[in-house]
Amino acid sequence: MIKGDRKAFWKEIRDYVFIAVAMLFYCIGWTIFLLPNNITTGGVAGVASIIYWASGVPVNVSYFLINAVLMVFAFRLLGLKFCIKTSYAITILTILISVVTSLTKDLHLLADEPFMAAVLGSVFCGTGVGLGLASNGSTGGTDIIAAIINKYRDISLGRVILICDVVIVTCSYLVLHDWEKVIYGYVVLYIVAFCIDQVVNSMRRSVQFFIISSKHEEIGHRINRDPRRGCTVINATGFYSGKEVKILFVLAKRSESDKIFQLIDEIDPAAFVSQSAVIGVYGEGFDHLKVKHKK
Repeated sequence: MIKGDRKAFWKEIRDYVFIAVAMLFYCIGWTIFLLPNNITTGGVAGVASIIYWASGVPVNVSYFLINAVLMVFAFRLLGLKFCIKTSYAITILTILISVVTSLTKDLHLLADEPFMAAVLGSVFCGTGVGLGLASNGSTGGTDIIAAIINKYRDISLGRVILICDVVIVTCSYLVLHDWEKVIYGYVVLYIVAFCIDQVVNSMRRSVQFFIISSKHEEIGHRINRDPRRGCTVINATGFYSGKEVKILFVLAKRSESDKIFQLIDEIDPAAFVSQSAVIGVYGEGFDHLKVKHKK
């Protein structure tokens, strides 16, 4: 297996591990904090909760069946890779729900503090959804709708999910007949959306470097090899010294920052380095441009 294939293989393994962890977070938030306290969440989970309160059908059954239908429509729009990981996530979450609900059937945390239950449950759920989306998977439902829209438009994932889920939470009143619980559901939606954006943006955040060094060629070659990022050489002149200098301009993922700093320190500890966060980077090795093409 060549180096590039090996790196891609381990990235796929990491994605599947992260998705499993994400589903565990979501399962804890939904089945331990929200569902026992009759607090609605959004998406298919919210629909499954309403069905459970109305008819007693286990949430894992309705959750799996609804998502199975949605996956048929998602296949053509999002591709096989996304659908495989999302199907994996749905299956893992369905199994986890069955296990956790059976182990915690006599557990009712924060029964007298529904607002705190709503906050903790939404933090767990939002972290789980965000981690799943950042790993190219999702919990299904409105996450699929959000992923479709985000594929073609640079719109906040959390905002899309928030808009789609307001209707579901409002409909919970038809079963619960309690506006207080509906309001708690709105709180859940807001916190979930906030957590999704925080997790996804933190995992996809990029940084830019301006590096001034007499050994810029050696530093550039090392950055090209590992972490395999391109460098742009900018000709400049020092205002005070009047000397011509070379500046390396580098764009990289935030997770690669430490590696770049280490190799700069190894080659030229006296180098002048400026690092700053960037809102978005589009192109090869980063995100794809999401624009509407005129017909």
